[in-house]
Amino acid sequence: MKETFFQYIQELQDRICERLEQVDGKAKFREDPWERPEGGGGRTRVMENGAVLEKAGVNISGVHGPLPASMQAYFGVGDVDFFACGLSLVIHPGNPMAPTVHANWRYFEMYDKEGQIVDQWFGGGQDLTPYYLFEEDAKHFHQVCKDACDAHGPELYAKYKEACDKYFWNSHRDEARGIGGLFFDHLKKDEGRSMRDWYNFVTAVGNSFLDAYIPILERRKDLPYSQAERNWQEIRRGRYVEFNLVHDKGTLFGLKTNGRIESILMSLPPAVQWKYDHHPEPGSEEDRLVKILEHPKDWV
Repeated sequence: MKETFFQYIQELQDRICERLEQVDGKAKFREDPWERPEGGGGRTRVMENGAVLEKAGVNISGVHGPLPASMQAYFGVGDVDFFACGLSLVIHPGNPMAPTVHANWRYFEMYDKEGQIVDQWFGGGQDLTPYYLFEEDAKHFHQVCKDACDAHGPELYAKYKEACDKYFWNSHRDEARGIGGLFFDHLKKDEGRSMRDWYNFVTAVGNSFLDAYIPILERRKDLPYSQAERNWQEIRRGRYVEFNLVHDKGTLFGLKTNGRIESILMSLPPAVQWKYDHHPEPGSEEDRLVKILEHPKDWV
């Protein structure tokens, strides 16, 4: 399974990067291969200062070795070895009318000292973070997510949409990071599904990503905007940074397993503002967004 999924994410990285370069029309991804001293490595790809994308990162990694003591405690296991691979992406358009998007699809195995698999699971998801809310965009993104889920079980979309709303919650701000999407973790073999079934589900979600995001990006990338709207985008990006550095488990795992710091923090936007005690004008489009983020909504 690990070879099969790692092959898949390499191919998916190529597809996504090629499509993003087409949409941008100016910038190209810089590829940065790296190795992890304890075992494994990755292929980081970052685009900056494009015509459409201010910053985009599409990274893959496959790392292995002894599970660090801090992560043994986190998982509640003893002295085991691990393998983890995944694709993680974050796209920050320059135009504040175009939303930021994040996605991640990953696979994890743990082994005893004889090399036998003692646990394995998939995780991942995709979620949208607008700065100005266009309801047709939210509905489109969620409909594509739902369609990908429905082919593998009628209960999956509602379950993983709710999990996404709970996970991407800035509890210190009491608001959502964005308008959600899907989030799933610890997808393991059970009476209902094999690991191959979960592989088929996770790859279906991965394959849906470009259909979910690119139409939105193309609708919004050339809309006019003011400096005030750009300022609002940078203020909201600050909330994005807060979530990633305070709450995100993927960031925590990368830092605690001696991951590559530049790849872990590539998700951070290039221009951000933190204004003291900032509140949008009541009744404004900015205020409307904040009110939506205070109470997760069903979009489809």
